Amino acid sequence: MSDQLAAVADYWDTAADSFDEEPDHGLGEERTRAAWARALAGWLPPGPAEVLDAGCGTGSLSLLLAEAGHRVTGVDLAPRMVDRARRKLAAAGLPGRFLHGDAGAPPTGEDTFDVVLSRHLLWTLPDPEAALRQWVSRLRPGGRLVLVEGRWRQASQRDTPYVAGADRLPWNGGIRAEELAAAVRPLVADLRIDPLAGDPDLWGGPVDDERYALVARV
Repeated sequence: MSDQLAAVADYWDTAADSFDEEPDHGLGEERTRAAWARALAGWLPPGPAEVLDAGCGTGSLSLLLAEAGHRVTGVDLAPRMVDRARRKLAAAGLPGRFLHGDAGAPPTGEDTFDVVLSRHLLWTLPDPEAALRQWVSRLRPGGRLVLVEGRWRQASQRDTPYVAGADRLPWNGGIRAEELAAAVRPLVADLRIDPLAGDPDLWGGPVDDERYALVARV
């Protein structure tokens, strides 16, 4: 693991204990939880699917996916995030496989998936375009790539990077929808952008920055 990835892993490991306090992370409020469940249902195919949750964090979206009957594999760079995800699904009595590793190059061997889902991860990666290629390569024919991303207002207000060197990350602070679409379009058969900033239930309140889902099919 590079020094930069190690620093990122340490940051999110330290954040694991308080991560779920954010409304859209822990999904503790029923309205927020229901909003994400509806959104996932609109992005994923009907019926049980094999889903790779890349950058699964504490497993809140993985839990919603498992509740909907999907078979989930979660990957995260931070071991304590992975541990929390495992415990979250176990407490709910639901199956899920969680792996510690680089979500940009998931340690899933030759496994392929019907869906690769990633939320708010690309901005943390040293080579996000390589991650996009990796994720598309893990999809079965007709599979879906679902990227929940944005361009964060806080990025322009941050005086120092969240970890050393983060200001040099290619997509630090997020990426605009049209820029991400341009990066993904050569890898897929078709894509669409679903704006998300206008649904306060997803975020636990109103937001005034750019948030969206890119949904693509290979």
